[in-house]
Order: sequence, then structure tokens, then C-alpha cells
Amino acid sequence: MSQVNFDAMSDAELKQYFLSNRQDQAAFQAYLDRFTQRPKSLIASPSDPDFDAKIQAAIRQKLEASRSSQPAKNTVEPTE
Repeated sequence: MSQVNFDAMSDAELKQYFLSNRQDQAAFQAYLDRFTQRPKSLIASPSDPDFDAKIQAAIRQKLEASRSSQPAKNTVEPTE
């Protein structure tokens, strides 16, 4: 039986703990429970006439969220 408090861990901490302790079935179950309990968001149904536009908008939002969560890279402008 595990003595680790999985509820006190962030998603990233729980994932890292599970990856480091793959034999811990309680950690695996806690990880699965956390993600199956989340509400599923429906972006578009296949019969939606705006299906492509909604999917592309969702992808853009994910990419922008990913970029904003990463540290800014130093860019160097080429000089002649």
C-alpha cells in the first residue's frame, strides 16, 4: 500500500511520480482516476457544418497556450 498522498500532487507531479514508480499500482490508479473524472469538452460533432473551422480554431488555441507557457526564446536577427 502506498503512503504517498496523490491528492496533494499536481498533475505534473503525479505523472512524474508514476513514471518514476511504474510498479506502484495505486499511483497508476490515481492518475487514471484524475483524468477520467474530468469533463470532456466537445469541440464539434462530425455533422457540424463548421467542423473544419472549429477544429482548426481549437488547434490554434492549443498551440498558442503551449507557446505562452514556454519561456521566450532569444531570437537573433540576421545582419548583413
